Amino acid sequence: MTRNRKTLLIALLFIGAIPAGMITGTFLSLTTDLPQIRSLESFKPSAVTRVYSADQVLLAELFAERRELVPLKVIPQDLKAAIIATEDRNFYRHSGVDVKGIFRAVLKDLWAREFVEGASTITQQLAKTLFLSPKKALVRKLKEALLAFQLERRYTKDEILEYYLNQVYFGSGAYGVESAAKIFFGKSVEALTLPECALIAGMPKAPSRYSPLVNIARAKTRRNIVLKQMKITGVISGKAYNEAMEAPVRLAGGKGTALKAPYFVAYIKPILEAAVGSSRLYREGLVVSTTLSYRLQEAAEKAVAAGLANLEIRMKKRGRKDPNPQSALVALDVKTGGVLAMVGGRDFQSSSFNRAVSARRQPGSAFKPIAFALAVERGFPQNRMLLDAPVSFRGAGPKKDWRPGNFSGKYKGEMTMREALALSQNIPAVRLIEKLGPDSVAAFAHQLGIDSPLNPNLTLVLGSSGITLTELTSAYASFSNRGRYVEPFGVVEIMDRSGRIMWRAKPKKKVVMSRAGAAIITNMLEAVVTEGTGRKARRLDRPVAGKTGTTNDCRDALFVGFSPGISTGVWVGMDNYQSLGRKETGAMAALPIWIDFMREALSDRPLEYFDIPDDVVSVRMERHTGVILPRGSSRGGVAFFKKDVEHKP
Repeated sequence: MTRNRKTLLIALLFIGAIPAGMITGTFLSLTTDLPQIRSLESFKPSAVTRVYSADQVLLAELFAERRELVPLKVIPQDLKAAIIATEDRNFYRHSGVDVKGIFRAVLKDLWAREFVEGASTITQQLAKTLFLSPKKALVRKLKEALLAFQLERRYTKDEILEYYLNQVYFGSGAYGVESAAKIFFGKSVEALTLPECALIAGMPKAPSRYSPLVNIARAKTRRNIVLKQMKITGVISGKAYNEAMEAPVRLAGGKGTALKAPYFVAYIKPILEAAVGSSRLYREGLVVSTTLSYRLQEAAEKAVAAGLANLEIRMKKRGRKDPNPQSALVALDVKTGGVLAMVGGRDFQSSSFNRAVSARRQPGSAFKPIAFALAVERGFPQNRMLLDAPVSFRGAGPKKDWRPGNFSGKYKGEMTMREALALSQNIPAVRLIEKLGPDSVAAFAHQLGIDSPLNPNLTLVLGSSGITLTELTSAYASFSNRGRYVEPFGVVEIMDRSGRIMWRAKPKKKVVMSRAGAAIITNMLEAVVTEGTGRKARRLDRPVAGKTGTTNDCRDALFVGFSPGISTGVWVGMDNYQSLGRKETGAMAALPIWIDFMREALSDRPLEYFDIPDDVVSVRMERHTGVILPRGSSRGGVAFFKKDVEHKP
């Protein structure tokens, strides 16, 4: 070989090596960061976390992606055929990439000067779903094709189709055909009809657009297009096509996946996230046990709905147009602090704001028992006389002297602490807080678990500072629980999918008042029911105690009360702070809801009585004068006193 020929050969080899190197480099750059296909076999999808009530009712399912894996053999042939006819007609004939489809798509993309058609096969879609970003780009499309070839080499067509049907997104949080079937139709995938299969098959193209939960008319139109494709490809007969086209779209209506006790579930979500982290909560398929009794939750929702319906009728009779009163109810287990029922408003879908735990509203006279309980702790007997007469407090108002008044506008002169609380007279309560000191009452309220800020002035005893219903209800629970406060909680424990306990509640408990003091204030609150503003509750024919609350111009109506085992608070009001109407007091608007709920709550409980400790004596007392009546007398009412405290009026 001559020298010139050698030079030419070397030059040709060098020139040929450049494109070869470029091709090799491009291939390596595309493949070096491709995921390992084998990881598909060990792929673990996000699992659903399930939240259960104490009586084992499924309240909610929490998930980042709702996905339930099912084998190909249980998926209806109609659904498989619908997916193939719609997404990839040549699925069983190509090797992962549809060359003709790509050529057609490239022409359309060039004509539009952007990516308008993907021409992705089912295999490519699976590769993209599992391993690549959804961003449309030439490099990603090349990687998608390479991955598709690898998938086709490693797995059979049926295996690829099974992976695809379990992974693809169908909209409205449904990943995979089983979740789609349950979310949209409330049934397992194997029970789907032909038109239901066609509707589901039409969604992967644009899940958010074609979801029937977003636009049912658009979903039906898309379903009919799928049915037409199935008829054209010959997978269904003309008769089946015609019948399916005429079928209405019947959705589950929330069946099976409906959120039960929605305000309660929303209340515990931050607690769950703080306990185990958001990622584990929504992806690892945990089991959450709660304190909620679903039987009582249903009773609470029913009672609130009935109470608001009756209130609306009264408001309309008084000329109110389109009244929209709100209500909240919370029930606590006195001994454990567990939330038994929670209603945060009339309709969670309309307003998710939880008025039971987040709304700070004035409690009105429902705050008075806190001041009276402090008085009892300081040795005031319940027959201590207080003056109910007009009074003026110099400089106690915002700009001038403050002259409080009674709700009735009437004054009764000298009266016992017991009667003042039972009849909810304001003037005696204000005189009492003046003796105790507003700062002391505020501090005692905080000790009872009220975390909301309180203004320590004389108006505090009339409920001028906003607090939450749950705070007040838990404070009352301390009276029934022998003076022990237990912080309210809703989550008992969290388990992983194998049943291992990851987190367990440790409720905070503390003694906030003496057992004797708790028994005496409970006895005084029983008098509210037997002798005072809460007399309607006598129809329960059970030992119960509580207090009404009404704010200025009837903007807020409350009744907070308890049995030996359950403490329940009810609030009724308007979100815009307008008046509910004249005479819509706590006894009129809130107490009926409380009674309806407590009747059901106590129906399956044995008869219980309030605690009477050894250092408390029980005597008959004349209600108005406070005079202790002779043993065996049937007059007056039963009153408790500390043994070591003088109880002469």
